[in-house]
Amino acid sequence: MSGTSAVSICSNALLLLGDSPIDSFDVDNNRTRLVANLYEQKRDMVLRLHPWNCATKRVILSPDTAEPEFGWLYQFTLPDDWARTVSVGEDETAPDDYAIEGRKILMDTNVCYLRYIWKNNVESTWDAILVDAMTKVMVAALTYPITKSTSKQANEEEIVKAILKQARAVDGQENPPETLGDFPLLANRMR
Repeated sequence: MSGTSAVSICSNALLLLGDSPIDSFDVDNNRTRLVANLYEQKRDMVLRLHPWNCATKRVILSPDTAEPEFGWLYQFTLPDDWARTVSVGEDETAPDDYAIEGRKILMDTNVCYLRYIWKNNVESTWDAILVDAMTKVMVAALTYPITKSTSKQANEEEIVKAILKQARAVDGQENPPETLGDFPLLANRMR
């Protein structure tokens, strides 16, 4: 999707609504201001809805110098581009105990292995399914302001639900199934 950008996604959404495309967010008109104002919030929402493979990062965090007030031994500041936590701990089948409060991860270990969804604003790195899902989200967000039709907006929102469900299913199939580990209770229940 090398030619994909925020502008191309919004432009395609406008075209699907029967409106004129845009070439830039810098043009000073109501339509361009509308898409520019909505896009970032909608992008972050879509990225947060699912652990998209094309928006997953891994980092090892060091603890902050200040300790939590109580309950945990260490706290770690979440990365600036964090949108959603996928897992915490080096062994993803046995994650570390943690809590997220505000922009901090609280743990009793002094190193944090974090897999997370980042606010991937490099749309050219997105896969085709995420690009399509984001385009449909923008169509739904723009439907009422452009068409003034509540019924068309409701229809577009239903389409978004179906597209996101399908997109999450396809994206999730690219990873091996998660296992529950070797727990005696589970083994006994499966007999």
